[in-house]
Amino acid sequence: MSYQEKKNIVSLMGSLLVFVFYCLYVFDRYPQATQNSTATFSFWASVILILIPVSIVAKIIISIVFNIIYRIATNEKEPSFADELDKIIALKATRNSHYAFVIGFLLAMGSLVMSMPPYMMFIILIFSGLMSEVVGVITQIYFYRRGV
Repeated sequence: MSYQEKKNIVSLMGSLLVFVFYCLYVFDRYPQATQNSTATFSFWASVILILIPVSIVAKIIISIVFNIIYRIATNEKEPSFADELDKIIALKATRNSHYAFVIGFLLAMGSLVMSMPPYMMFIILIFSGLMSEVVGVITQIYFYRRGV
């Protein structure tokens, strides 16, 4: 298994763990925020705005820890360059990730059109962000295994 595949698998597992723990914390701590009111919008907006920096910091920490463990285990450095294959794979993964998020965004807006409670829009947006990240990482793993 190549460095890129291992890095993507660790990134995927880390992202899923951070997301699950964050959701457990949010849903356990604030179950009353599901009624329809102005407080609902404020609550869910803060949930999304806090999730973004939490996930960024967690990804940075996971990446640093992975590189340290990888270096200790294999005595190899992280590749310092990206060739054309790496760039093509990253572009295709980004494209698929954006497609997944746009579909989730449209579903979130559709939930408002179908008169669902406003908190459903925010929940769909949060999950579409997670799914777009998962799609991007799985796309990278797939293309590193299969080739472009």
